[in-house]
Amino acid sequence: MKIGRFLINNKETYGFVRDNKIATKEEIIAKTGIPIPIGVKEFLFDGWYDEVISQKPDLDYAVSLSDAKILAPIPNPPKTICLAFNYIDHAKEQNLSPPVDPAIVLIPRTTLNGTNSEIICPNFVKQLDYEVELALVIGKNCKNIDEKDAMSAIFGYMILNDVSARDVQAQDKQFGRAKGFDTFAPCGPWITTADEITDPQNLKLTTKINGKTRQDSSTSNMFIKIPAIISKLSRVMTLEKGDIISTGTPAGVMLNKPNAVFLQDGDKIEMEIQNLGKIENTVRFIQ
Repeated sequence: MKIGRFLINNKETYGFVRDNKIATKEEIIAKTGIPIPIGVKEFLFDGWYDEVISQKPDLDYAVSLSDAKILAPIPNPPKTICLAFNYIDHAKEQNLSPPVDPAIVLIPRTTLNGTNSEIICPNFVKQLDYEVELALVIGKNCKNIDEKDAMSAIFGYMILNDVSARDVQAQDKQFGRAKGFDTFAPCGPWITTADEITDPQNLKLTTKINGKTRQDSSTSNMFIKIPAIISKLSRVMTLEKGDIISTGTPAGVMLNKPNAVFLQDGDKIEMEIQNLGKIENTVRFIQ
């Protein structure tokens, strides 16, 4: 299943996506009689999704995707955790060795942004960069989970652009402020449930800026693989239902590149991960 969050006729809702059509929360209620909750997080992780799916409802998918504004799939995750230097090709282009344990930054929920929305950047930032990443959505609370059981903790997958202000990053000598600006984490376009992705460790992922390819790699190039990411993080902190783990970016970003071409006002960013869809955003610099 693909589950998204939408604004339709100025009203927020959520629902299933198929063939560029939406079966909204309201349609699901009408067809199943199940009084699913207002919030998408409660629907996904408190048993309502499983109850709806068990009925195998015959839904009409009556709303066109083009008639909806696509929002960030989860508006209020308990935490969003981003990994640094977790792709072999990215670490190599930075003349680094990938860290054996996850090097992470936690970003605030106000960074989350949907596809077809603007990335709003204050104009004191001079080196704005992009990072296409495979994001995991955690479906159950877990602590000290073994690698062999770790994949069972994943509810689904989505794309996340871990936007970074590189000059701020260099000034601060750490990532928190550089990645923490409002709107700096476009994600989605929806959550694709784990059962639809046969091998998340072998997905093509790309970034295009104004139609020109900048990143072209595969999740097979991750250094710490997905089961180890989940297991290692769970030994530090309890992973909770609705947490987002963004698993790092491959080669092709502008960080530390000679003659780097950083993002400019009006730039169009397209990010695609195989079987998960595409997110598109426009960069907007403000005073």
